[in-house]
Amino acid sequence: MSKLSPKITVVVPCYNQANFLDEALESVLNQTFKYWECIIVNDGSTDDTEAIANKWVRKDTRFSYVFKENGGLSSARNKGIELSNCDYILPFDSDDRLHLEFLEKAMDVLKNNQNVEVLTTGVQHFGAKNNVLQLPKYSFERLLINNCFIACSIFKKSTFERVGGYDENLKSFEDWEFWIRALKDGGAHCEINEVLYYYRKHKSDSLSNRFRQDNQFYESLYDYVYKKHINLYDKYFPNFILLYDDYVNQVKFVQKVKGTFIFKIYHSLKSLFKR
Repeated sequence: MSKLSPKITVVVPCYNQANFLDEALESVLNQTFKYWECIIVNDGSTDDTEAIANKWVRKDTRFSYVFKENGGLSSARNKGIELSNCDYILPFDSDDRLHLEFLEKAMDVLKNNQNVEVLTTGVQHFGAKNNVLQLPKYSFERLLINNCFIACSIFKKSTFERVGGYDENLKSFEDWEFWIRALKDGGAHCEINEVLYYYRKHKSDSLSNRFRQDNQFYESLYDYVYKKHINLYDKYFPNFILLYDDYVNQVKFVQKVKGTFIFKIYHSLKSLFKR
């Protein structure tokens, strides 16, 4: 560990994405804010993750590495966060990148706003897409309907301990469900209205493909979250089932519109004029 006392832990869960890991960790090393530690959690990878991680541990003592048997994303994040000794946590996906001022600007905000439970920034896709990610404007009621934040948002270590970490029963939506527990008691959220996080989009997204091909899996995730927090849904949405039906119908309508010939022509022309 550096002689500098770390203020924030960057937790990097890794599963068979060694080809992107160097780029991700380079963006951590280059941060203008220096008071960090980075815990790389190998979730049972079968590629070169361990060799690459150990290279970074030798390069800078602020990096550390731990191996665990494969247990999924939630368990990998939980493992890394449990090892943290810092006040703040940034879960960081091993195929993404950070703006070099991400931590500095975030910690400046948190230093002066200690009541903030969750801090987010603007997010831009890179890779297969190159657009600014548009997420719903946060309110707790909106959060109960769909996620308002990316998983890689900053939160307090004390919040993690208070709510019991990520739910390892969830194979997706684990971050959304975590935010519900973190903010349900009125905790504050803050957003830096500037793109500071770069989210890699792959040509083939296995999870999105599964959602499209297996509606039952997708709906079961919503059902799990709803049943786990049924008292909250009853409080904020006494007629939640009707509200959820409206939401599903809206999603279906948008998908239908996007599938029309006219929309595809419009989208192609819009992309052409942007060049």
